[in-house]
Amino acid sequence: MAALEIKNLHVSVETEQGTKEILRGVDLVIKSGETHAVMGPNGSGKSTLAYSIAGHPKYEVTKGEILLDGENVLEMSVDERARAGLFLAMQYPVEIPGVSVSNFLRTAKTAVDGKAPALRGWVADVRTAMENLKMDSAFTERNVNEGFSGGEKKRHEILQMELLKPKMAVLDETDSGLDVDALRVVAEGVNRIKAENSMGVLLITHYTRILNYIKPDFVHVFVAGKIAEQGGPELADRLEAEGYDRYVNA
Repeated sequence: MAALEIKNLHVSVETEQGTKEILRGVDLVIKSGETHAVMGPNGSGKSTLAYSIAGHPKYEVTKGEILLDGENVLEMSVDERARAGLFLAMQYPVEIPGVSVSNFLRTAKTAVDGKAPALRGWVADVRTAMENLKMDSAFTERNVNEGFSGGEKKRHEILQMELLKPKMAVLDETDSGLDVDALRVVAEGVNRIKAENSMGVLLITHYTRILNYIKPDFVHVFVAGKIAEQGGPELADRLEAEGYDRYVNA
């Protein structure tokens, strides 16, 4: 069983005003097959956690550990983290002009697995995954995220996840910019991949609507760079009704 362990994590970032500490001691354990929802107001450190796990160079870990199956993630490069089984679905996926979705997916799969996938099986896998996500086959010939709608970008992120089969997926506000139909398709994709691969999920969101489709096992409330409260799915319902005021004004 895979486990992602975050221990006393402190993270800082350089700003025009100097060094700013964003995460102030985060402890979190995510195991295979579990879904953890991280919720909180703007600026609470949710996305900083996601990018720190993935290895974004802007964020400096000043204290603490991130372990995947006991291995120190902080000593790994970004590509090593991906090969170890970490996946980040970004809130704002970037455009890659001149690189087709087809080439991007096959290159990513080759890099993560250490060998190129067998062509016939790969084509079938891509076709099936795209059908599951209700994506047109012509999509693979488009350049990565270039001219994509919000829904297309998020489906492409989930398509990557389905093909790369990570141990742990971090979804950074995957619900942003999605209409109800696209949200349902994306959520079904996450649920399907989790069920097939016992993937652990760290789901970062402002709102509870995605939790109607992706049911969390645990909910963590982030405030000012720390976990202010944690509980089960009922905590998300309370946040929907009451908001974050009682944490922010405490």
